[in-house]
Amino acid sequence: MALDIKIPAVGESITEVTIGKWVKKDGDTVKADELLLEIESDKATFELNSEAAGVLRIKAKEGDVVQVGAVIASIEAGGTAASVPAAAPAKAESAAPTATKAAAAPSAGTGEVKEIKVPAVGESISEVTIGTWTKKTGDFVQVEDLLCEIESDKATFELRAEVAGTLETVAKQGDVLPIGGLVCKIKVGAGSAAAAPQAVSTPAATASSGGSDYAKGHAAPAAAKLLDEKGISTSSVQGTGKDGRITKEDAQNAQNKPAEKAPAASNGTAAPKAPAGSRVDDRQKMTSLRKTISRRLVAVKNETAMLTTFNEVNMKPIMDLRAKYKDSFKEKNAVNLGFMSFFTKAVCQALLEYPSVNAYIDGEEIVYHNYCDVSIAVSAPKGLVVPVIRNAEIMSFVEIEKEVVRLALKARDNKLTIDEMSGGTFTITNGGIFGSMMSTPIINAPQSAILGMHNIVERPMAVAGQVVILPMMYLALSYDHRIIDGRESVGFLVRVKQLLEDPTRLLLGV
Repeated sequence: MALDIKIPAVGESITEVTIGKWVKKDGDTVKADELLLEIESDKATFELNSEAAGVLRIKAKEGDVVQVGAVIASIEAGGTAASVPAAAPAKAESAAPTATKAAAAPSAGTGEVKEIKVPAVGESISEVTIGTWTKKTGDFVQVEDLLCEIESDKATFELRAEVAGTLETVAKQGDVLPIGGLVCKIKVGAGSAAAAPQAVSTPAATASSGGSDYAKGHAAPAAAKLLDEKGISTSSVQGTGKDGRITKEDAQNAQNKPAEKAPAASNGTAAPKAPAGSRVDDRQKMTSLRKTISRRLVAVKNETAMLTTFNEVNMKPIMDLRAKYKDSFKEKNAVNLGFMSFFTKAVCQALLEYPSVNAYIDGEEIVYHNYCDVSIAVSAPKGLVVPVIRNAEIMSFVEIEKEVVRLALKARDNKLTIDEMSGGTFTITNGGIFGSMMSTPIINAPQSAILGMHNIVERPMAVAGQVVILPMMYLALSYDHRIIDGRESVGFLVRVKQLLEDPTRLLLGV
């Protein structure tokens, strides 16, 4: 008989949690009180231990948001007995010395040295910047171990070990290398024997540790996210949680310590700020992404006849609709009903009616798109990126919201691919999340127009001869006057306003 593992009540006001890191895998044999996974709420991170011994069957994946009381796994009784014969302890005892002996045997490796070079990461990319190293010289690495991140002017990529052996880094963090440039070397096989004893553990040793070796210096999901955003290594943070675990509070405190910040700007990381009142300038090298952003924005200003037209939209109909259905929408679809799906649907309908806004100039020709690939401007840790929602015109509200969340999370983690940021036909940018009331966004070339959303402010408006307080938003459409005339630009923006102020039109297509 299987025992269900449910999300326990972790606080009065907490109704749902996020599945963090699973310490055990599906099918593993676990013991009673053994750590299974971490669960994360909006306030804290908790550990969930096994309530019985048996075989683990996982039902919820990492990152899933589940309600308190939901079943996330089950323990099938009898798994321990079935998987460990009676003679197993004796065999384990006799095997342990043999394993240790084999591990201690010297291994000089094959003598072959494998050079790891910058791979080709895209047609137009000729050089990259070395990002954060996850391994250091002298470390033993396995095949597919993450070595470092490499940053191009469009995306961030991971560089992994092609063979197992001892690492020797050649390029430093912040170095700019051409495609094919030497990043590091791996001495094949060397060092594996030295690293092996650390990985050898007998059943008795595992039992006596009680999971503390895993916990010590291990960051909870919320803490890991904070430390990663601040560029602080977990090895430099002292955990105050159970068995030395790094808690969210530890991460918050660590980011405020000057010692935890990068000491210099030469390696591409942020330099420490000078004390208040000093007249010291900090000089930092521009990243490849920042250089590309600056070059492209100046080119757009110089090469297009860019104008901006404005309008305002009453957001009350959408806000009322969201307030009425947001709970049931999230319950059914496991995603929030945001403003972006309304704006994306409205833009797509308007683009189909005003095709010149969805076109671009190619030499002496105008290319009209018969589809809507909507780029969403996202402020990522390393700069502005614009992932693309493809064929947004045929997507539902649910599909758009899920795609927005997926792309935003990948942007936050610097995991967007070039394909996910290429080929947009129109861009939406939302400065309102930062408090912007009005702006003139710059076109995302080679596109011909971009829509700027702004913050929602309650203002007195005249409605049918009465003064009414309404939640209003300014909209800005920047466009290339070479291809889009005033009539098309104003007509497009008025149509977007009309669709947003009467969302029923989005469903009926009128």
